Amino acid sequence: MSSSSIPTTSPTLLTGLWQRKLPHYPDTPARSWYLAVVVIASIALYYQLFVTGAVGNELIDYFDLSFAYFVWIFIIGAAFGAVASVLAGLLDRWGRANIVAYGVVICSLLTLFAVPAVTTKEAYLAVYILVSIVEGAVLVATPALIRDFSPQLGRASAMGFWTLGPVIGALVTTAISTRTLDAHPDWQFHYRVCGVISMVIAVVAVIGLRELSPPLRDQIMVSLRDKALIEARARGLDVNALERDQWKQMMRLNIVGSALGISLFLAYFYTIVSFLPVYMATNFGFSPSQANALGNWYWGPNAIALVLAGIASDYLKVRKPFMIVGALISIVGLFVFIGFTDKPDTGYYTFAGVFVVIAIGTGIAYSTWMASFTETVEARNPAATVAGLAVWGGILRGVVTLVLFGLLIVVNAAGPLVNHGPRLGEIQEKYGSELATIQTVGTETLAALQKNPGDQAAQVRALSALSGATPEQVQTTLALNAKYPQELQTLQAIQPETQAKLAENPTDATAGLAAVGQVSQKFGIPVDQAIARLTATQQIPRDQLTVAATVGPKVATAASQLAAVGGIAPDDAAYLAEYGPEVAQAKEDSPAQWELWWWICLLAQVAFLPFVFVMAGHWSPRKAAAAAKEHDELVQSELAALTP
Repeated sequence: MSSSSIPTTSPTLLTGLWQRKLPHYPDTPARSWYLAVVVIASIALYYQLFVTGAVGNELIDYFDLSFAYFVWIFIIGAAFGAVASVLAGLLDRWGRANIVAYGVVICSLLTLFAVPAVTTKEAYLAVYILVSIVEGAVLVATPALIRDFSPQLGRASAMGFWTLGPVIGALVTTAISTRTLDAHPDWQFHYRVCGVISMVIAVVAVIGLRELSPPLRDQIMVSLRDKALIEARARGLDVNALERDQWKQMMRLNIVGSALGISLFLAYFYTIVSFLPVYMATNFGFSPSQANALGNWYWGPNAIALVLAGIASDYLKVRKPFMIVGALISIVGLFVFIGFTDKPDTGYYTFAGVFVVIAIGTGIAYSTWMASFTETVEARNPAATVAGLAVWGGILRGVVTLVLFGLLIVVNAAGPLVNHGPRLGEIQEKYGSELATIQTVGTETLAALQKNPGDQAAQVRALSALSGATPEQVQTTLALNAKYPQELQTLQAIQPETQAKLAENPTDATAGLAAVGQVSQKFGIPVDQAIARLTATQQIPRDQLTVAATVGPKVATAASQLAAVGGIAPDDAAYLAEYGPEVAQAKEDSPAQWELWWWICLLAQVAFLPFVFVMAGHWSPRKAAAAAKEHDELVQSELAALTP
């Protein structure tokens, strides 16, 4: 396959539905259009992939998923996506534009019709796997097209726009879900909205996307001034020779290592894109809409940083300094973020500020890395672009699989909080005072009372905990209530002021008459009977009576609180007894577990730094400019030699 692989005419509207190869390198307007279609198609695909995380709580409720099953959905999807990314390198003969265009069509149809129709968790998993497979293949084809249509001196800007795919996809997901989740809590609605939007984009991609013929794309294009030379060379290019042993050529440290480095670097990104609502809800009490809105503070600045960093990198003609600076900014932001893990009262805008810092650093590092990676692959063999990107895509999805599995192991407290926390929250709201009583008394004491209501030792412990009285004071009060019930009722009928006067002067006739009247009125009895009842109170030992008078009302209130616990519905009480201790322990363990996970993400970002040094490209803008000038001179001399 040499010059015969270059088509003689451009595709028409009809033939371009499959045969999309261009005979010439397109002018800037057409090239910009193709780049825009690829970027928008990427956004649609990531929107379809990320909507699962946005409605994660609703999916868990609808399918009665355990948190572990929910995470395994992402793990299995990422694993299949990794395989699809590698296979995409073998499918390049079908056409990169075809993979993208029809990949978006397949995903959109699945999102619009198949996903909302599933009624079991197994069916949902199966459809999610299909979406992940297609997304994994397109993940390789889209950056390959971006590389094809962007010369090296504009590569970072183009890659900056391409990396908007996952970021704008996440931003669109959170923006739409934030505004619609409260009004439309059914998760199917959000998939249908996503499917409709994506189908419109799919139609545009099928009709309007093209790609370069192999002899054109299998060369290194440094600037647009290389266009004439690229086309002249293409007429005699042996594409078969260039495409031989591509995979073997990609097995180099600067390719495999750098792909691993950026995949590790993005561990934090893939954690929050999938589990930000879960993290914010279980640790800080944020609602799903609040958590999704908080995500906008990450995606928005990240999108801006991706583009601006790419433009600046192209202007200075260097990538490596941007990667290092961006990574360091992100690491500092993540370090600050970790500090809030065990502070549940941290405010919304505090998190927003930290997210902005991390997002800016990540954007600077990622867009310039994508440009540098494609240039590193080109330095090895420009015809092996898809193979190199397939290596990256496979490693990325493989690392995401391990990241999600690691999250499941490290943050095991999230399972009970997600699985049982919402129901326990409803019980808490319904029986707040009763649960406060249970918490004060203790589950062991309460269990003893439920087993044997006559257990006096357990009863004393419970009343002591609730009233604040000592066990001895409670026992004295209970003993007096049992031995002198009528006498104590009589004393309780006397107003405190009257009791105080009698205690000060037992012969106070006015206070005595007042006491008789109060007892008579309270029980509706004649004066003589009231006097008899008052006389009977004198048999109570004074020291014990003093104790009962002091703590008696508190013990009575405590007894009422204890009795109210019996009003909890049996099914709620059973659920509380079964899962309450587990959730309480998980709530205690969760901050430390998440903190450990965030430290792992931070160390993963640190691990990215050494791989920057093995990638292609200059550190110095001055040397990069000199190399670009030297290249232009070589192009002009070669063109002069080719001109008759």
